[in-house]
Amino acid sequence: MFTLPSKLLLLIVYGVAVCSYLTALPLSPDVIHWVRIMAAVLLGVHFLEVLVCFRKVALHKGPLFDSVLLTLLFGVLHWKPMADAARRPR
Repeated sequence: MFTLPSKLLLLIVYGVAVCSYLTALPLSPDVIHWVRIMAAVLLGVHFLEVLVCFRKVALHKGPLFDSVLLTLLFGVLHWKPMADAARRPR
């Protein structure tokens, strides 16, 4: 339900952080600083998620590399629906 808007918000945060290194943005230096910190913290937390929830990350129907990359970007928004689907009886 809220997965798509949350993923879009994460992509915006990452996009602003990356663009802030490539070009001047019409944002205050304080905002850019905090967006960069937020993006780095999110990537760090999602990296820990890959390590802790690797079995659930590996449930992805596709290459493992894709699942790891998607977990680094989206964290629980990527692997939780797969884990829930694998737990449901068929």
